[in-house]
Amino acid sequence: MFSTSAFTGHIEFSPSFSARPQISHVVFDFDGTVAWLKHGWPDIMANLLLPYFPIRSDETLHNLRAEILSLNGRPPIFQIRRCLEMAAGSAEKLPEPEQLLSEYASRLGEALKERLAKIYRHEVSPEAFLVHGAMRLLKELSDRDLTLIILSGTEQEKVQEEAEMLGLTPYFGRHIYGSTTDLVASSKQAVINRLLAEENIAGERLLSFGDGPVEIQVTKEVGGLAVGVASDENVNGSGKMDTQKQKLLKDAGADLLVPDYRDGRALVECIFGK
Repeated sequence: MFSTSAFTGHIEFSPSFSARPQISHVVFDFDGTVAWLKHGWPDIMANLLLPYFPIRSDETLHNLRAEILSLNGRPPIFQIRRCLEMAAGSAEKLPEPEQLLSEYASRLGEALKERLAKIYRHEVSPEAFLVHGAMRLLKELSDRDLTLIILSGTEQEKVQEEAEMLGLTPYFGRHIYGSTTDLVASSKQAVINRLLAEENIAGERLLSFGDGPVEIQVTKEVGGLAVGVASDENVNGSGKMDTQKQKLLKDAGADLLVPDYRDGRALVECIFGK
């Protein structure tokens, strides 16, 4: 077990953790891992789907949110399809998944529009919509001359625009990948496998940060080191782990669990062994 004395915040080590000084490439999920622009999205989706369930209780909402987060890291159509499968036994006439996807995009878009407007009006800095400590962490990693990569379930054009808005492009450059109409080719598994081949590196040289089980599982499958970020969807920088994310990330095999990046330097030194 590694000492947590250098950390001011909450951190959990898995028995699988060991330092990886050979890491050369670092993959970040986007929403909830670096960007906080779409915070609260699981609740927006869960509340949209709740009316199609026969029992519309807090417990149902809790279970819906957990199911949605279990597919976190994939495009939202996957989560909507899964939740509609769960509601298939209800008396309600179920809409087509694409219809709900459009409604979800509209609701989330309204929240996003309001947040972006605050940045445009200079009411808040772009960093206010980054997961707490993210910019300092990126600088720590960049100073080590690592290749930094964004890998997102958000549409390609949108994730590039949002990364630019949040001041992230200088750290990631051309390595910003979102989803396309070809969901198989743009899946995180496919893109990571392609990156390993193109960059000619072994999976052991890969480090990933993600708040969903998908990127954690894919990273572990190729032999990489995975940091689960159980970020708070409601209060950025609270230092508290989202308990549903925490369980899902742990079950997915995360080597480390953190709520945010308040201890960015200690985290990097721990991962690289120096």
